[in-house]
Amino acid sequence: MRRAGLGEGGPPGNYVASGYSVYEEENEHLQEGLRAKVHALKHLSIDIGNEVKYQNKMLGEMDSDFDSTGGLLGATIGRLKLLSRGSQTKVYCYMLLFALFVFIVLYWVIKLR
Repeated sequence: MRRAGLGEGGPPGNYVASGYSVYEEENEHLQEGLRAKVHALKHLSIDIGNEVKYQNKMLGEMDSDFDSTGGLLGATIGRLKLLSRGSQTKVYCYMLLFALFVFIVLYWVIKLR
């Protein structure tokens, strides 16, 4: 049984002159393009996986850092509450001395100009 356009009139098995070889070449070319795209996507997905692992590691480290910072802030707030329960006159005295110091420094800076 002979098919139309597949090497009619030529030696058997020689499809160069037929449309069959053009389709084969086009298929091979498309396969190569597809193979290159699959290869690129594979490497891209591997790189994305590595980046996700790295980001998860960093997030874990940040979580532990934030936990330790939260503990430190909690202790500091506890000390501030303890200080605020103490005598208010001491706090006002320290604030007055600090304000006086700032005014003296400002006067000295303005005077030296």
